[in-house]
Amino acid sequence: MLGKKIVVVDDDESIRKTFFLILNKKYRVYLAKDSQEALDRFKNAKIDLIIADLKLPIMSGIELVAQLRKFGYRGEAILISAHPDQINPDELSRLSISHFFVKPLDLNALSRSIDYLINLQDLAEKEYRT
Repeated sequence: MLGKKIVVVDDDESIRKTFFLILNKKYRVYLAKDSQEALDRFKNAKIDLIIADLKLPIMSGIELVAQLRKFGYRGEAILISAHPDQINPDELSRLSISHFFVKPLDLNALSRSIDYLINLQDLAEKEYRT
């Protein structure tokens, strides 16, 4: 699983560092401080999972996922936010954002969800090859 690539997009440096420390033992973790940096660096990259904050400079996490989808990204997406009241469940579904977590984050639950999504991708890839 170390080859799996996860991009974390959050304007809070401490959150980015926390994600890196938790995930870098199992996955290749890339960090971006805002949606523009994420688009510039990863719009054409093969990413297995993107984790984005809802409130980001330049464009929201939802807008970021929408842009990545336009560029062909079909991987998993997790949205995090301290403002759950600003989430439209229909929009999450439309963009195939599979999980939403409220800050402060339950890191154990988040880690389990990440592992689940990555393992689900592995199973789908194996089935596709057979």
